[in-house]
Amino acid sequence: MADAGGVYYEIHGAADAPPLILSSGLGGSATYWQPNLPALSAHFRVIIYDHRGTGRSDRALPEQVTVADLADDMVVLLDHLGIARASIIGHAAGGVAGLSLRLSHPDRVARLVVVNGWARADAHFLRCFEARLTLLHHAGVEAFMKAQPIFLFPSNWISAHDAALTAELPHQIAAFPGEATMAKRIAALAAFDATGRLAGLAERTLVLVADDDMLVPSQAGERLADELGGAPIARMRWGGHACNVTDPATFDSLVLDYLRS
Repeated sequence: MADAGGVYYEIHGAADAPPLILSSGLGGSATYWQPNLPALSAHFRVIIYDHRGTGRSDRALPEQVTVADLADDMVVLLDHLGIARASIIGHAAGGVAGLSLRLSHPDRVARLVVVNGWARADAHFLRCFEARLTLLHHAGVEAFMKAQPIFLFPSNWISAHDAALTAELPHQIAAFPGEATMAKRIAALAAFDATGRLAGLAERTLVLVADDDMLVPSQAGERLADELGGAPIARMRWGGHACNVTDPATFDSLVLDYLRS
């Protein structure tokens, strides 16, 4: 098992291709990016990893977790692999971790794509996570995981993929990182606030939003682009929060056009 200081990782693509880190959202799993690996690894040396505290990575976490901690784990990966600089595609939690990395180690980031991210947690985002935590604390892990697709995917997509989602539920429950870990990760995302600190970072940053994102309103991404100083915005009209999963062809085309431009 490939391990960098307690962080599980995999590499896909040619060894001499430009490095690209894919950092997932709240769930933290490298497997989140499976729909995108074929297209991205055709052009990049793609590094996927399980966030610390989740999946096959070290499950131990400090009492308090911050987004800066998530960014530091990408530095651990880069140092372990001897990579001076890499591009990053970050989804939600991974996106704000990428922003944190640009603030702390700007020389380590070639280009950054923030997918359905934010500069400061939106009120709707906080309301959704309050509801999800209530489910977790009072109804348990199964109820929390069963409700998860409601926040990630468009309703028609959920209906069409109900059988697959139901079949996957026991595996998701088995891999669940624990109530305390999930609460710490949610608290870190809710506390992240980079307003007033991102000006001038529009260069080499793309903000990608999904108009029908149920969890993070697209206006949060628009505000992020403004905070960055006018970063370009790529817009998916359909796809929900996990738009790279529901419409990988459109997602891959948008990010590859940017990263290869």
